[in-house]
Amino acid sequence: MDLSKILSITGKGGLFKLVSQARNSFIVESLTDGKRFPAFSSDGVANLENISIFTQGDDVSLESVFVSIYKKENGGKVQVSLTDNNAMKAYFAEVLPNYDRERVYVSNIKKVFSWYNILIDHQLIDLEEKKKEGETPEPAPAE
Repeated sequence: MDLSKILSITGKGGLFKLVSQARNSFIVESLTDGKRFPAFSSDGVANLENISIFTQGDDVSLESVFVSIYKKENGGKVQVSLTDNNAMKAYFAEVLPNYDRERVYVSNIKKVFSWYNILIDHQLIDLEEKKKEGETPEPAPAE
């Protein structure tokens, strides 16, 4: 799974694929509708590869959380209601038991689940790819 070219942009729903990089902007393509447009660093562009989740110990990469969800769902989509806060918290605690409940908000959990489902829809989560490269993806640590 290569999250290095998958971006989140503040204020814009969904995820975006990096198509090209100019001197002061990026050309991105929406994974939702395929539209391309320029994005600037002032737009709040975040690379999913650089996002991590607060835990009681060391922070855990978003990729590790996705791997845990992937294993729990056997490669399927997250099967929890994104409108039920308690259900989302309980599910997240199953995939990342030691997440920091004070610093990880329900809105963060909802984003993680939404992003995961988008990546599954576009077949961008592939654990076999890691095995072929000789790497073993590490799941999120359990307590």
